[in-house]
Amino acid sequence: MTRTLKDLVPGEKARIKAITDSGIIRRRIVEMGLVPGMELTMERYAPLGDPIEVSSQGLLLSLRKEEADTIILE
Repeated sequence: MTRTLKDLVPGEKARIKAITDSGIIRRRIVEMGLVPGMELTMERYAPLGDPIEVSSQGLLLSLRKEEADTIILE
């Protein structure tokens, strides 16, 4: 089973394996600095579940679930 970023629970850590989208979503994710090999920590979900917040290298980033679903984890 392939795990994506939206499958993590708060406090869980994972490393990015790949980004499956090839369009605008991929470009936005890469512009935020999320690239394969980077380690992330799931911080929290918004009260209604979208967006989600992750941290990496001292930065807090918010992603929509649609975007998080394109990030495959190791």
